[in-house]
Amino acid sequence: MHNELTKKDIEKMQEEMEYRIGVLRPKILEEVKFARSHGDLSENFEYKAAKQERGKNESRIRFLRNMIKTAVIISDESEADAVGLYDKVTYYIEEDDEEETVQIVTTMRHDALSNIVSKESPLGKALFGKKLGDRVTVTADNGFSYDVVIRKIEKGKDDGTLGIRAY
Repeated sequence: MHNELTKKDIEKMQEEMEYRIGVLRPKILEEVKFARSHGDLSENFEYKAAKQERGKNESRIRFLRNMIKTAVIISDESEADAVGLYDKVTYYIEEDDEEETVQIVTTMRHDALSNIVSKESPLGKALFGKKLGDRVTVTADNGFSYDVVIRKIEKGKDDGTLGIRAY
């Protein structure tokens, strides 16, 4: 599966990767060397912690490289009256008689706890490309579904404030 990402997503991932390779990797390697110099490695917590940190950093670098290599670049532009990337969408959940607002983003920017959802999520898929007043069915992975009505679309753009998700 290829992740659909914007040019800005790729740039942010490249920046993080360059930081991890150019700044963090040498710093962590020095910490490993320093901790190793303390002697008995079998009981050396600092050494184990430094090696674990090195492993996390290398894993993140591999993850970022893979994401960049396999990404499909998409545009963040959309029709003026349709839900697109970075738009805030207010929708009405008929079943619960409530309104909620979410922002639609790429898979590398989502943060469900902050109502920032990926366009690949069940809710994102249902809302993406739809227009004001449209009634859509959201189908969750477990087969549960519910209907929502789009009540408001606030056009947005990537201002660079949304970070790249950790994993």
